[in-house]
Amino acid sequence: MSTLIKNAGAIVTCDAADNVYRDTDILIGGGRILKIGQGLTAGADKLGNVGNVGKAGNVGNAGNVGNVGNAGKVDKVDEIIDGRGKFVYPGLINTHHHFFQTFARNLIAIDYPNMLVVQWLDKIYQIFQLIDSDVIYYSSLTAMADLIKHGCTCAFDHQYCYTKATGKSPVDRQMEAAQLLGIRYHAGRGVNTLPRSEGSTMPENMLETTDEYLKDCERLIGLYHDPKPFAMSRIALAPCQPINCYPETFKETAALARKHGARMHTHLGEGENEIMLRRWGKRTLAWCEEMGFIGPDVWVAHDWEIIPEEYAVMAKYQTGISHCPGPAVLGGFPIIDIKALLGAGISVSLGCDGSATNDSSNLLDSLRMAYLMQAYHSKQRGGAVSAYDMLKVATAEGAKTLDRPELGSLEAGKAADLFMIDAETLELTGALHDPKHLLARVGVTGPVWLTMINGKTVYREGRLTGVEERELARAGEAVCDRALRSRCDAFHNL
Repeated sequence: MSTLIKNAGAIVTCDAADNVYRDTDILIGGGRILKIGQGLTAGADKLGNVGNVGKAGNVGNAGNVGNVGNAGKVDKVDEIIDGRGKFVYPGLINTHHHFFQTFARNLIAIDYPNMLVVQWLDKIYQIFQLIDSDVIYYSSLTAMADLIKHGCTCAFDHQYCYTKATGKSPVDRQMEAAQLLGIRYHAGRGVNTLPRSEGSTMPENMLETTDEYLKDCERLIGLYHDPKPFAMSRIALAPCQPINCYPETFKETAALARKHGARMHTHLGEGENEIMLRRWGKRTLAWCEEMGFIGPDVWVAHDWEIIPEEYAVMAKYQTGISHCPGPAVLGGFPIIDIKALLGAGISVSLGCDGSATNDSSNLLDSLRMAYLMQAYHSKQRGGAVSAYDMLKVATAEGAKTLDRPELGSLEAGKAADLFMIDAETLELTGALHDPKHLLARVGVTGPVWLTMINGKTVYREGRLTGVEERELARAGEAVCDRALRSRCDAFHNL
């Protein structure tokens, strides 16, 4: 399938040179961008040696895209997209989410902003224990659709909800959903191993042993982990958080992940440091360092408890942070200093986080919120992160975080993962002179005009392509009614 986007009003590349092209074409073939330029046509446009697209460190061999060679020979164009009046951006990359929580949104009885974290956990886990395999599938479809409609083309999900009702099926059901919608998907196989009797917050029904978790990780890696560039699916090993796991869970995770060249993820620095100090006599980052759960193949979620002394540690090990602005604001937590973190050499990417603490899978909304949060603190922090810098956090930095150098920018040889907005709308009139800063600064947070993943248009002008959206929505509501609402008169009495 080959596509030619003609005369795009603006192409914001997010490349190393921060190029923005006006009235320019993009030729796409084989899931890749073949050429960006004016007056492009099929036949004469052949991608030669684009060289080494990038190497994101020694994590497996996935970072080296290498020589794309003659993959770009296109004799005819199957589709021409009129780009006049449209702005084109690299696909957003979501680096932290919990899809299974999508059916636990908008619950008046569980009002996260007005609850302590411990109170919230006690109530929300009563619902999580009811989740079954069908809830996983339809809640994942819901979150993925929301992401796609708002410009996200590659998503990581931290799946730690394993109950008697789900069995070991959650990641399999998520992969099924991702393949249906066409999103590029990284699944985080999570786990909780420490019982409440030993200090965790987890109910018995959501615990697994380290051995059964590792066995399932091996199974999932064999089925879905594709380390090659342009892969549509990968597996990350992702124990939920240190306070809810035995030390060996983290140690053995690191050994297995490095055996297979897979990445690792966990929650860190979101209120647990006081517990870790009492339990182990050290902060969580130091504990992870002792477990070997740190390095360029690790990134963590949140870390709003990070202190300046820990910046050097994170930078030394090249361990990244996924910033999730929604739950930080709703929970009243400290706001991380993105400018200082980036300046210290720490990669910062963007995540939605779970819908139980965000109620949204709209990464454009998270982009806007993150920008405003940083601007609010700019005076005492010596300058804000710009709206464009925040866009690069959501694109190029996200690609770096997931070890996907072929993603995150619009350049010849890279993946054709992009989204387009209609800039010829009345509400954007007068703001079009600066496409780089437009999204976060002006607040473009609604559905985009088009989303393309791996060279395929998966969403266009209000419609997901290839699926009957209303049928899926009705089926999802029926599953939510059966599995959760009908069993939770408790919802309004929790």
